[in-house]
Amino acid sequence: MEQIDINIMDREYRLSVTPEDKERLVQAAAMVDGKMRSIREAGRVSSLDRIAVLAALQFAHQLLGDAESAAATPAAEVGRTLRKLNDTLEQELKKQESLF
Repeated sequence: MEQIDINIMDREYRLSVTPEDKERLVQAAAMVDGKMRSIREAGRVSSLDRIAVLAALQFAHQLLGDAESAAATPAAEVGRTLRKLNDTLEQELKKQESLF
């Protein structure tokens, strides 16, 4: 595992990542940052927490929609993947709380 720094909405987060997952995590961070910025620029929401929740919901909705259209990806597998991703993000965000 190695440590990388990512920026989302002008906040820096240090995350642990395996070398094979590094590029994908950096791309995911860029996608999250872009989605959150577009929500903020739409002017409907200004709270960072609400922006993050709306971005997560939009990504989850898209992922579930993609899963339904792809017969090779059962809904249960998508659910497990989402739970694992959520658990990983929660662990990393808890580590970050001490920095603020």
